[in-house]
Amino acid sequence: MQFYNRTGKMALGSRLRRLSDMITEDAGRIYEAYGVDFQPRWFPVFYVLLEGETKSVTEIAAEIGHTHVSVSQILKEMVKKGYVVEKRDRNDGRKTLIALSKAGQEVAERVQDQFRDVNQAIEKASASTAHDLWKAIEAWEALLNDRNLLERVQDERRLREGQRIRIVDYTSAYAADFRGLNEEWISTHFEMEEADYKALDHPEEYILDKGGYIAIALYDGVAVGTCALIRMDVATFELAKMAVSPKVQGKGIGFLLGNAVIEKARELGAKRLYLESNTKLKPAIQLYYKLGFQRLVGERPTPYARCNIQMEREVM
Repeated sequence: MQFYNRTGKMALGSRLRRLSDMITEDAGRIYEAYGVDFQPRWFPVFYVLLEGETKSVTEIAAEIGHTHVSVSQILKEMVKKGYVVEKRDRNDGRKTLIALSKAGQEVAERVQDQFRDVNQAIEKASASTAHDLWKAIEAWEALLNDRNLLERVQDERRLREGQRIRIVDYTSAYAADFRGLNEEWISTHFEMEEADYKALDHPEEYILDKGGYIAIALYDGVAVGTCALIRMDVATFELAKMAVSPKVQGKGIGFLLGNAVIEKARELGAKRLYLESNTKLKPAIQLYYKLGFQRLVGERPTPYARCNIQMEREVM
């Protein structure tokens, strides 16, 4: 047990497997003690068929929460043992129905006392512990059905990574980063255009001097992302020149940049934000929707040949 004390809760899966292995091993011995030739792994399928109704593999899998492949493998073993029979559905010849065979029904009669003894033993064991394992399992199943462990770990990763990220205002010291990060993604997917050169070569004149704004994302002090606000009129800004280095993508930097410039637009008195993109950039489009943008109905004039989607959101 010292291993699990050292690893802590990150070894939850391993510890649960160990507990499962212990119980499964004992279950096999219990069947032997009651003179029943039976594999513990068959139990969920067997129990579902005890009700006497014929069921398809899909129905059994859905009821016990196993995969179709897993149930098929168990049934294959039980058919070989002679405990279940397969037959075609009268209404649908393509559908196979499963039922207990005569031998399976005999086993069902013989294990009734065993089932009662096992249930009583577990109840007494549970009563002697400080925590109800059965209720704890139910709670964890509900919790993981709501949001699985991967999603929860990813949240923690984003929180940890977020502590290494800072969003700062643009200064001339970041001119090369602003240009390089944007040129990198544009050249990867498209070709640089005249409007790109205007904004990237002359950010002060083209963006800042006209009342716009540029945010820079720093990761461990290194510039890895950019996003700009270009004033279109008194109430409207264009969200433009969003770029995140491929080296740090997946850390939520784009979302942090987007929220930062939206808040800045609010400070600048913006009523709405507008952007142009290309549907080829699926992660970017998903990000824009996440940031509250919606596809614009009707088209505005655009200086970009690559633009095939225009989006907008209100700034409240």
